[in-house]
Amino acid sequence: MKEEKVDLQRNAKRSPKRLAATLGVLAGLVLCGIVIGQRLPSWSLSSSTQQKPALDVPYVPTPPEVVDEMLRMAAVTKDDVVYDLGCGDGRIVIAAAKKYGARGVGVDIDPQRIKEANENARKEGVTDRVKFIQQDLFQTDLSEATVVTLYLLPDINLKLRPKLWRELRPGARVVSHAFTMGDWEPERTANVDGRMVYFWTIPSKKTGGNTGAKP
Repeated sequence: MKEEKVDLQRNAKRSPKRLAATLGVLAGLVLCGIVIGQRLPSWSLSSSTQQKPALDVPYVPTPPEVVDEMLRMAAVTKDDVVYDLGCGDGRIVIAAAKKYGARGVGVDIDPQRIKEANENARKEGVTDRVKFIQQDLFQTDLSEATVVTLYLLPDINLKLRPKLWRELRPGARVVSHAFTMGDWEPERTANVDGRMVYFWTIPSKKTGGNTGAKP
């Protein structure tokens, strides 16, 4: 009888702790059930699933005066097809179409840049002469181009060089803002307010280049 009384007293002392622990566990289960059973807000899903494409080159617009020099150096005319690889807001091909009557193709992997480029072309009234493609520039067929403009990075230029030599016709012109092509020596250079512009001509496939550089 005495032992039973002691056990009852112990249980009475322990019961508040047990009750609190039990309530805590129940509350945790209920909360987990609510979170698991509840759909995440649409904005949370979109922010985690709709990722922007990975960019090898950050978007930095080419200043208008550099655009003008690039097109002048390439001697663009109405008979040219100008491809701008990494076209951003489309300013180079738009200028080529508006100032020289050339046709232009802009390529960029970022859909936001393509949207801006199309809007800018509409504003400048050259949608009949230019188009913009959302695509990896390494997947773009360049065989139509007579002029290719670039504002990329040194390693991207070097990686792109064999494609230029392979796909462009002899005599096609390549103009790069800021960055060279390794041991492929530029034929002309220009300094525009501290910004360098480089010019090359695609050599005959028979000669393999005007400097002996391998593509």
